[in-house]
Amino acid sequence: MATEKDETMPVKKESSDDVEAEVITVSLGSNHGLKRQMKDRHITMISIGGVIGTGLFLGTASVLRTAGPIGMLLAYIIIGSICYAVMVSLGEMIALLPIPGGHLTLAERFVDPALSFTLGWLYWYDWAITLPAELSSASVVLRYWNESVDAAVWIAMCFVVVLVINAFGAGAYGAAEFIFASIKVITITGLLILGIILDLGGGPNHDRIGFRYWKNPGPFVQFQGIAGAKGRFMGWLAVMPQAAFAYVGTEIVAIAGAEVKNPRRNIPKAIRSVYIRLLLFYIGGVTMMGLLVPSNDPRLNLATTSGTAAASPFVIAINNAGIKVLPSIINAAILSSAWSASNSDLYSSSRALYGLALNGKAPSIFLKVTSHGLPWVSVAFSAIFGLLAFMGISSGSGKVFGWFVNMISVAGLTSWFGIAVTYIRFHRGLQVQGIDRRTLPYRSPFSSYSSVDDPYS
Repeated sequence: MATEKDETMPVKKESSDDVEAEVITVSLGSNHGLKRQMKDRHITMISIGGVIGTGLFLGTASVLRTAGPIGMLLAYIIIGSICYAVMVSLGEMIALLPIPGGHLTLAERFVDPALSFTLGWLYWYDWAITLPAELSSASVVLRYWNESVDAAVWIAMCFVVVLVINAFGAGAYGAAEFIFASIKVITITGLLILGIILDLGGGPNHDRIGFRYWKNPGPFVQFQGIAGAKGRFMGWLAVMPQAAFAYVGTEIVAIAGAEVKNPRRNIPKAIRSVYIRLLLFYIGGVTMMGLLVPSNDPRLNLATTSGTAAASPFVIAINNAGIKVLPSIINAAILSSAWSASNSDLYSSSRALYGLALNGKAPSIFLKVTSHGLPWVSVAFSAIFGLLAFMGISSGSGKVFGWFVNMISVAGLTSWFGIAVTYIRFHRGLQVQGIDRRTLPYRSPFSSYSSVDDPYS
């Protein structure tokens, strides 16, 4: 196995009177075979749009249908706030200790090996199951153009592309994700601008929508016909896991930390850009969807064997406006998002498995790497679970996608809880060691409130 030298980091430790300072050394852990191949532009773009997939473009159809425009917006705001708190806490730890396994390894350092073991396997499961979910959604997107082709053909084609990209290592992954994420950023930005134009009546049909659909059929949906505030609350509560599915994966920056060049400079830059993704893409995106598409539109129902990407709220809005060619262009961008997310899923699951093996919590065979730093056994084993996407052949890819969403959301939220617990112990460790947080590569804002109520800052 190829190895690198054990890495250390100098951290300035200031005395209480701020007169003299000494330099302490923070070890980054044992030797590992991963190579730092990702550039700053790669990790920055990955943090902005790397794991934006069909949870935003396609999954929002069922969210809007179940909760209504305001219910959907509230769900995304609440989950987004939690996501931001987790990310700034995680960024502070990973910028200081960019080690293989990311927060999974840090859980052992700062809390307990048992927590690291539990979170590690849960996190690997989360990404391993997300892979077939995104592959299923990719086949849904492709069926927009041709429903006669067997879903197995589309799934196999997408699967092969993901395998090839991951087989070339972190450098190829970073380069591919830079392209994919750029497409997503341009697409979402363009859709937001187009949405504003359509809402104000600038489309071919010159229909000024405004807040029409917030009034009729209304801002909320009565869940399963339950009347009153209880029905509206149940509708909002029912979509929380689906909103979480769209956000889960933002913490990929931590997993990639061991393969990023100059991580103590580039990871803070990536973390600081996360708010762009949360506010512009997610909050802005769902707000625009709620304005343009009524929650009672029958095309929002994806959970059928005939569901296609025509259920995407953006595609529905463009079709309603009478724009002929643009839906296919947007569908192609959605397909690139599904491919990108699948690519990230396999990368993250394989690195999580490698981190588990490095810490003795998985068989040592998963430590095997090529001379170029590719953990090929971990990649191959994690890729096997992508075959679960072929369940969509008999049950319908849209329905299978819905099954995976709930499984992934629970695992993802549990991982966020583990990150918060780890940060609390990390925060306390800084106090005990007398390390001033102002000397860290990245200092999270609101740290006294995002994970722990502590006056130390």
